[in-house]
Amino acid sequence: MEDLRNEFPVLSKYTYLNTASCGLISKSLLDWRREHDKNLWEDASIFRDLHKAHIKSIRDTVARFMGAGENEVALVPNFSFGLNTLLEGIQKKQKVLLLDRDYPSINWAFETRDFEICYASISTDPEANIEQAVVQHQPDIFAFSLVQYLNGIKIDIEFLKQLKAYHPNLLLIADGTQYLGTEAFNFNDSPLDILGASCYKWLLAGYGNGVFMVKEAVQDAFSLSTIGFNSADATYGKKGEIPFMKHFEPGHQDTLNYGSLEQALQFLDGMGMDVVSERVSEISKKATDRFIELGLLEEVVVNRKEHSNIFNIQGDAVLFQKLRDKGIICSLRDKGIRVSFHFYNTESDLDRLCCLLA
Repeated sequence: MEDLRNEFPVLSKYTYLNTASCGLISKSLLDWRREHDKNLWEDASIFRDLHKAHIKSIRDTVARFMGAGENEVALVPNFSFGLNTLLEGIQKKQKVLLLDRDYPSINWAFETRDFEICYASISTDPEANIEQAVVQHQPDIFAFSLVQYLNGIKIDIEFLKQLKAYHPNLLLIADGTQYLGTEAFNFNDSPLDILGASCYKWLLAGYGNGVFMVKEAVQDAFSLSTIGFNSADATYGKKGEIPFMKHFEPGHQDTLNYGSLEQALQFLDGMGMDVVSERVSEISKKATDRFIELGLLEEVVVNRKEHSNIFNIQGDAVLFQKLRDKGIICSLRDKGIRVSFHFYNTESDLDRLCCLLA
């Protein structure tokens, strides 16, 4: 574990409990990025001429890691770009179910367009509220974060499978930014129709890269208008033959940022996502127990059978500053302090935090 933590030098300076805000970049990734830009600096277009093969390799790696088909994956700069591109090609006047107080980049994208919007509350029993809202409002689309950014509530995947089974025509669009990289996941085995994510948090890929996945079975429901020369693989004669997912990639693709994503996925693969899942689950369960003992969690979280690795604990700006002064890195969110745990966090990190909270 110590060798692993050496990949992330910030861990030797701080008790870093803020991956929900900004994931860490490994030393291995830093070395790769330096070599990439050195090659670009030394060889310019000669190096860049290799970009098509490199981008294909990256997409292949993403597809394998996510359990998706190559023709279901797009490399995008962030989740918001992917979602807005998608929504510009969707039939208007559809009814959309959202979660109240979900991440603004999801809700605003629908609320500012010509959709009929309804909401489900996550303040008590999220899954029961979602099911009730689906039955009551009969939406065409349910769009949501798999893990809520404010308090870490994770929507139960088994519930989503059941929801899809009972409502097969309900389109499930999910933001996985606060989820992907915390446990093993297979897109094609999931009930989700569409999943996007920015990859700078739990996937540890740095900024400027994201993924957007759309299952083949639902691609015909959209008519995407976003287009560029790269959509046609920089070939004039292919303007009328653009594959669906290439509409998400209209311009030059950045081999530094998307290459960083490939390197990060290979790093996680090297660890094994089963190992990552086990470590994240173990530290998260310990944190849940400790925070409940200290009376720091809201009731809806306490009552969950399973929680994620993100917590919003009771505390104000004064406590937040105290924690920062003691080298504990976290975030002020909503009415509390958000802390989050990844595989590189230890029980000692949790102990250090709890000593200051007791």
